[in-house]
Amino acid sequence: MHLLQVSQLQKRYGDHEVVQNIDFHINQGECVALLGPNGAGKTTIIKMILDINKLTGGQILLNGKRHHQMRKFIGYLPQHPTFYPWMTGKELLAFLGGLSNIEKKTLEQRINELLELVGLGQVGNQLIATYSGGMKQRLGIAQALIHQPKLLIMDEPVSALDPLGRRDILELLKVIKLKSTILFSTHILHDAEELCDKMLIINKGRLLVNGSINQIIEQTQKPIFIIQAPRLSDWTHKLVNEDIVESIELTGNAAKVRVKSIEQGREWLLSNILKLHLPIQKFELVQESLEEIFLRMVKSY
Repeated sequence: MHLLQVSQLQKRYGDHEVVQNIDFHINQGECVALLGPNGAGKTTIIKMILDINKLTGGQILLNGKRHHQMRKFIGYLPQHPTFYPWMTGKELLAFLGGLSNIEKKTLEQRINELLELVGLGQVGNQLIATYSGGMKQRLGIAQALIHQPKLLIMDEPVSALDPLGRRDILELLKVIKLKSTILFSTHILHDAEELCDKMLIINKGRLLVNGSINQIIEQTQKPIFIIQAPRLSDWTHKLVNEDIVESIELTGNAAKVRVKSIEQGREWLLSNILKLHLPIQKFELVQESLEEIFLRMVKSY
């Protein structure tokens, strides 16, 4: 049984369909990235899982059931967490733990463990007003874990941080994912590639790809031939109309030709080059990177 099962998820505002028939699942112990450009629908999906936004259609199950209050079982870190600046880190966690009805003695131990886990053990008694942005993000992760949720959801957890703070949070998430099931949204492909077991790529409210990094590359990758020669522009203009060719990028004397089939593409290109007596300086087969796949898919829809 899947920990989280999302089926035919829909969200409309008037005539505008923000989320369109999305299906995916998350298994216990997985770290899954919800990946897409800004405005793709990532936050809307998260808010429906959390019961903040009502579903227009579809179903969301946790451990095979639809719970009345999903947030009891889910830890949540919003994109821009805000805290009471006059509280200390420990006071905030104690307050939130009390709202979750955690027994006082258990809560005290839990707070100390979490502050150590997120690297705030030495500043738990300091006012949150004195915390840096990275420290507040760490505190946000601690508050999301205070009630030992079945699923941790984070919305753009590093987007507002500087490079050093971003690296610190990513390293922390690598530790947390060893014992937690995580769903996090991001538009930064590298973060998803570094952390996740599985990716859900969405754009304009539609799910484009669902799978592991290797599965995505195997299922969607297009072969690319790098061809270098003087005066390629006339030749590449004619290639655009060929069925075997997906796309062409010309930079100076180098062309990046994306084709539908390696064997057919190689045979056709070499035959054409020989027929036209092009003075080829380079002919190389390369594979699309995950970033190239992501950009191509997002741009094509």
